[in-house]
Amino acid sequence: MEQLVILSKLEQEYLLHAIEAALPVRQAGQFFLWTQGQLQALLPHQVMMCLQFGPQDEVQHVECVHSTVLDAGLLGRLGNRDDGLALRLARHCRQGVGLPAMLDATPGAERHPLAPFLGELRDLGLDNLLLHGSERLPGGATFFALFGLPHRPRARHAYFLELLLPHLHMALQRINQQQRQARAGARARPASAREMEILYWVREGKSNEEIGLILGISGLTVKNHLQRLYRLLGVSNRAHAIARGMALHLFEQPALALAEAA
Repeated sequence: MEQLVILSKLEQEYLLHAIEAALPVRQAGQFFLWTQGQLQALLPHQVMMCLQFGPQDEVQHVECVHSTVLDAGLLGRLGNRDDGLALRLARHCRQGVGLPAMLDATPGAERHPLAPFLGELRDLGLDNLLLHGSERLPGGATFFALFGLPHRPRARHAYFLELLLPHLHMALQRINQQQRQARAGARARPASAREMEILYWVREGKSNEEIGLILGISGLTVKNHLQRLYRLLGVSNRAHAIARGMALHLFEQPALALAEAA
């Protein structure tokens, strides 16, 4: 976005208010109020998908912000953590599409770098699109997709989003941190040393029988420990348990030394 953009006095005021209002945002509810207030004044849109990635580009957090009731199917297509449209857009942009990026999904956009998504956007009824995201950072990257802008996006809109990106990035990180702490505090008890041993070997790709051989217990006992750990973490399978353990930094705790010594 090299086109020179000169902000009007009113736009400067809106921008300053948006930045000031972003500073105290720590929770999802505060984030919602900010995006539906000051952010909407500069960048009106129907839906904003916010993604946070970990150091290995794994999806750590997805936040969908919208002011109207949306169909569950639409939300799933936008925000699915495995293959949702927002995630695919983020990966596509990381392959060389310059950010911020915008797309007017009307006839004539077939040569745009985001053209592969035109059909899907039109099918969802979210024609206009504005994207931006951080680079890969030690604390993780973020990506923001604004769908359904009421007007055709222009360089001015991309510039607004570029100016607000640091505040979106920090707000999303704070929300993710607050939710991790809330989940950790909500656990009825800490994970036991044995449960952490088992979770460590699950992360290493071992089966229940293999873990049992390593720890000198039966595969059925391993399964029972895992079921209790699933309930403790609020998950339903091995992959989710590993992801939740990473989010809660369980693998960094002293109990891990027991697993490594087993």
